[in-house]
Amino acid sequence: MILYPAIDLKDGACVRLLRGEMSAATVFNDDPAQQARAFEAAGCDWIHLVDLNGAFAGAPVNAAAVEAILGAITVPAQLGGGIRDMATIERWLSAGLARVILGTVAVENPALVREAARAFPGQVAVGIDARGGKVATKGWAEETDVEVTDLARSFEDAGVAAIIYTDIQRDGAMQGPNVEATAALANAVSIPVIASGGVSSLDDLRALRDCGAKLDGAISGRALYDGAIDLAEALKVLKG
Repeated sequence: MILYPAIDLKDGACVRLLRGEMSAATVFNDDPAQQARAFEAAGCDWIHLVDLNGAFAGAPVNAAAVEAILGAITVPAQLGGGIRDMATIERWLSAGLARVILGTVAVENPALVREAARAFPGQVAVGIDARGGKVATKGWAEETDVEVTDLARSFEDAGVAAIIYTDIQRDGAMQGPNVEATAALANAVSIPVIASGGVSSLDDLRALRDCGAKLDGAISGRALYDGAIDLAEALKVLKG
């Protein structure tokens, strides 16, 4: 499994939210590029980026910060938030991103996901953010009646690289991931699944590693910044 350290961008700074609430943001680093370099230096193989402002605006907002990060690291990075048309997808991939994450458009315009996955094999992931088993969109501000598994299965034949599954109620709350729901999703589809939301200890990482489903990786943010998870130990746990 891959550990994806998260850099969530709000107003150009590296922050963490509590359950997706923009008003509950804690700034951890006002130099996101420096933070990304630190994660790479510690041995991380990937960096996970989120343009939080962009998720609400529906278009990239923290482009300067993302570009600074891409210029500072040599490991691949993936980005979600505000990517809702082909022009934005092409722009980000040509700027050096290894993978874009499509969330809201996966519900509202699934044809775009399919088109992008065909055009850029291995470089398009689907972000599925859920509250109570139902998909939420537009920076988690709007809830839908779409079931997580139904949405994931609809992309089985699309060629998407991964599904990033986030349990919103767990995100930033340091209460552990929803291991059962994540494993159920991973066992329901052939697409690689990355767990996100609530990873707050080495035991959480072990639980995901040993959940009975083959997960591609796990995303962690607040726990790495707070020191609740030792990054070197986490990398050993997931690689072991």
